[in-house]
Amino acid sequence: MTEDAKVLYTAKTHTTGGRDGVSRSCDGRLDVKLSIPGSVRIGTNPEQLFAAGWSASFEAAMEHAASEWKIILPPNLVIKTEVDLCVADGAWFLQARFNVSLSGVEREVARALLDEAHRMCPYFKATRGNIDVVIDLV
Repeated sequence: MTEDAKVLYTAKTHTTGGRDGVSRSCDGRLDVKLSIPGSVRIGTNPEQLFAAGWSASFEAAMEHAASEWKIILPPNLVIKTEVDLCVADGAWFLQARFNVSLSGVEREVARALLDEAHRMCPYFKATRGNIDVVIDLV
């Protein structure tokens, strides 16, 4: 832990039952049933939750970079995120793809914006070097 870092927020959850369990936040805003990917049980899975959180954080980083660069992001900005749960040689791992639509923003500017958001997004920082990621401008 970095001692001189200012903590802006701490997420607290209580999870029981693993991939077939439940997870709740301490403030009650999150209360989800979990299920194994492909299961017929009602519930989401950790990969879906991770994709949702990661893409939301990435969009916030894009918004921050855009405001610093005095760029107005289009109201129809879309990030379609895919997180794969994989196995190779008996080991599980993740990989991800981000397909970002920035209609109305010049392609070179949009690409630079994605690169800057990739650099500053805390989820990308946390996964850098650990998860293969592709960011496509569509």
